[in-house]
Amino acid sequence: MNRCHNVQNVTFSNDEMVLTIDGTAHRFSLKTLSPRLFQAAQIERERYEVSASGYGIHWPLLDEDLSIDGLLGIIHSPMFGLKKAA
Repeated sequence: MNRCHNVQNVTFSNDEMVLTIDGTAHRFSLKTLSPRLFQAAQIERERYEVSASGYGIHWPLLDEDLSIDGLLGIIHSPMFGLKKAA
C-alpha cells in the first residue's frame, strides 16, 4: 500500500498540536481544530494511531479522527468528463 503522507511526529504543547508531516513541522491550535483534543488529558492526546495509508490520525480514547489532507488544506476535486472503460 502506498502511503499518502508520512506522519513522523505528533506532539502537544499547551493548546497546540505540532505534526511533522513529510519532513515539515506544522502547528495547529487545538482550540479551533478540535474541541475534543483541546479538552483532553495529555494521556488521551498521546494515544493516537496513524492510518496505514497515511491519510489520517485516530485517537481511540477520544473517538476523534483528523484527516491529514484536511489539516494541510489539500482539496481533491473530482475529475469530470472521464468515461468508464467498457
